[in-house]
Amino acid sequence: MEFEKRKAATLSSLNSTEHDKSPKGSLDIPIIPLINALNNHPFYFTTSSCSGRISILSQPLQNEAVSTLPKKKARGGTWLFVSHDPADTDSVLSLLFPTSESTQSSPVPSELVFRFEPLIIAVECKDLSSAQSLVCLAISCGFRESGITNASKRVIIAIRCSIRLEVPLGDTGKIMVNPEYVRYLVQVANDKMEANRKRTERFLAVLQHSNGFGGGSVVADIGNHLLPNCDHYEVENESRSGNENGDTYSGFVGSPVCNVPITHVEVVGEPVEKLFLWGHSACALDNGKVVVFGGFGGPGRHARRDDLLLLDPCSGNLEMISTPACESPSPRLGHTASLVGDCMFVIGGRTGPDKILSDVWILDTTKNYWRLHQCGGSVFPPRHRHAAAVVGSNIYVFGGLDTDIIFSSFYILDTQNLQWKEIPVSGDWPCARHSHAMVASDSQIYMFGGYTGGKALGDLYRFDVQKCQWKKEKTAGRIPHARFSHSMFVNKNFLGIIGGCPVRQNCQELALLDLKLRLWKHVTLNSVGKDLFVRSTANVVGNDLVIVGGGAACYAFGTKFSEPAKVNLLHVTCSRDDPLPIKNQDNHMNIQRERTNGNMIEHSKGSQPVHAPNVLENEKSDVNGALLCLSNQSQKIASHYVLQLEKKYAKSGKDILKKFGWLDLGRKACSEEGGMHIRFPVRKEFVTLFNKRIHHSADAINGNNELIFSKPHNRDGYSLNELSCSEGLNLLVEYGAIMLVDEVVEVRKAARSPLKVMNEAVTSLIKHKGLPELLLEELPTRWDRLGDIVIVPVASFKDSLWDSIAEELWPIVAKSLKAHRLARQCMIGPCCCYWYKR
Repeated sequence: MEFEKRKAATLSSLNSTEHDKSPKGSLDIPIIPLINALNNHPFYFTTSSCSGRISILSQPLQNEAVSTLPKKKARGGTWLFVSHDPADTDSVLSLLFPTSESTQSSPVPSELVFRFEPLIIAVECKDLSSAQSLVCLAISCGFRESGITNASKRVIIAIRCSIRLEVPLGDTGKIMVNPEYVRYLVQVANDKMEANRKRTERFLAVLQHSNGFGGGSVVADIGNHLLPNCDHYEVENESRSGNENGDTYSGFVGSPVCNVPITHVEVVGEPVEKLFLWGHSACALDNGKVVVFGGFGGPGRHARRDDLLLLDPCSGNLEMISTPACESPSPRLGHTASLVGDCMFVIGGRTGPDKILSDVWILDTTKNYWRLHQCGGSVFPPRHRHAAAVVGSNIYVFGGLDTDIIFSSFYILDTQNLQWKEIPVSGDWPCARHSHAMVASDSQIYMFGGYTGGKALGDLYRFDVQKCQWKKEKTAGRIPHARFSHSMFVNKNFLGIIGGCPVRQNCQELALLDLKLRLWKHVTLNSVGKDLFVRSTANVVGNDLVIVGGGAACYAFGTKFSEPAKVNLLHVTCSRDDPLPIKNQDNHMNIQRERTNGNMIEHSKGSQPVHAPNVLENEKSDVNGALLCLSNQSQKIASHYVLQLEKKYAKSGKDILKKFGWLDLGRKACSEEGGMHIRFPVRKEFVTLFNKRIHHSADAINGNNELIFSKPHNRDGYSLNELSCSEGLNLLVEYGAIMLVDEVVEVRKAARSPLKVMNEAVTSLIKHKGLPELLLEELPTRWDRLGDIVIVPVASFKDSLWDSIAEELWPIVAKSLKAHRLARQCMIGPCCCYWYKR
């Protein structure tokens, strides 16, 4: 609560018309949109700021300042010139080199310093996790000096960069440089000002793409968290430009989000620090254990590793695999490891910034024996941060990075004859990328995301091994945000994506694609601030997803590694043949029991989830079956629904709901997830229409696994008056609307006038005090407002009896009239009156 109080006080002072404590006395106009974006987020508020300035500072000479000022105090000074825009050269020259007529001698000589200072913003953050998130984002946008300046009682960060300029010019008695040099300085400062402006605009644009930040026309899902535009994490300060690609949403409504816990594996045997890695590889063996090789990190001083480790996710036992006296792979990261039978194939990677590998090592997992093989066939260029998937006895490798070259080539390694073969480019070929992920399901290979060198990708491709053809997938539901350095897995009929960079704020999200329905759903993993699944590995072992390693290095807050963790996939994956769990079952059961004693859903194990039965005899399609099953069961459990929209679509969505009478005016709207989503109460008729619209979209999936959507509307160009009912539904679907059961039905109370409220409250008070009811005739029926003061007429509260209950009366009146301060007019002359505060 202290954070919220400080934020409220700060925002109140920003809105005040009084000058602030800065020398200028007000906010710099160029960064007002950026300040608003930060202050609109529930986890941040700004405490001080400067957009960047060019100035000439006059300060006392060093010797005089030392003798007159206390130790460690600034010398002070005054600005002779200051501009928050590019400086005018002539103005600076006329100031430094005035004409003889305007020359004025300074009584006390002072030093003159020409300065350029870039943007700096101090931001108080709600917690350390949110501070790290914002620092990461600022660094990615070029503010590389950003960092956490205080993390004790208050978490303060500074957003800043190092493109400052400070040049002494001489003193007021003698300028030591000529006008030409001053012209040069002004040009350099103006160039830096322009670079500062571009960084600032980029930072604002990235914030507006981030979950929870308001004020932009393109807002992605920060959500959470963490950042849609984080810098390219590199373990050895190999910087890359950030992603400017925002999230993309399809027009189909996804499944409601549920929460699933992450369980950390308690490691015994070898120290858990040996699994503090990123850029490593991991393969799940048939015995339920996970073999881990290479990566960057480890105990002690972090470095590239060549350790071969075996982790038992069930017992937590970690052991170092000793190999016979034989040649073994060099320490590396960014390689791939693929399991074919009992052999693990390690391909490529890098041992240093300029030492990129193309070798193929084979580990016999039964004998723990390494072999280096020279493969024939096509030439396989060195690469790291590529992706590999296994189909049969073949390993398919796509993309990767070799110094500055990003590949779009696709190779097959035949593990039986150890021959490489390059697949020629054809059809719907993916663009060049690295740090992407690939998995295989039967004869299909799926690839998602990656990094092009300029932006993160959010596309999903499928390669048909039999047809030898790539195809860009079209799916329903909310598409996962663009990312790289993530992990991917297949379990049953689901393809899963977890982690990656940009990091989402506040929570981890697991995206699941039903491979039958081509429908995305998203699961929140409750692991706030503990795990950073960037360049980690994810393997399915039984019913668990085992995540090993991951982390990042950041200039501001050091190196972060994630502990090995597990996610129970039984909680998050269900197919058409499986029961569909309903969210928050306990609340629904309580509501149902309160409303009726009949038609109650019985279950024998207390708070276990109640599952929806498969009520359809002959499903028209898998999608229709699943959606109708969920819809029917929801209707049995609750009779009130809300439509959830992202905050950026809330205004347009509410207008559509009101126009067609779909908004339930008897209930209140509410915000969720820190204001990132708005839930609007809707009428039952709309629920039916909305479900029909969903089923209409689902019909397009039948037969060809493709969706046919109506042409998207221009969200800024449509006229609400000309909008038809079907077009309104289409727009809501395009906005990514989700229908949810209203868990807490909050009925809107009928509005009562302040006069009626005051009458009732004061009547009750005077009856309690035994005063005559004639006093009620002196209650005001009108009043004036002056700021936070309410002024009641002179004829109000005249009787002296009011004074006997003054201590109780005035708070009641003030609360009824919603006033911070209360005053009453009084006569001071025949033609005038004054008011005084009560």
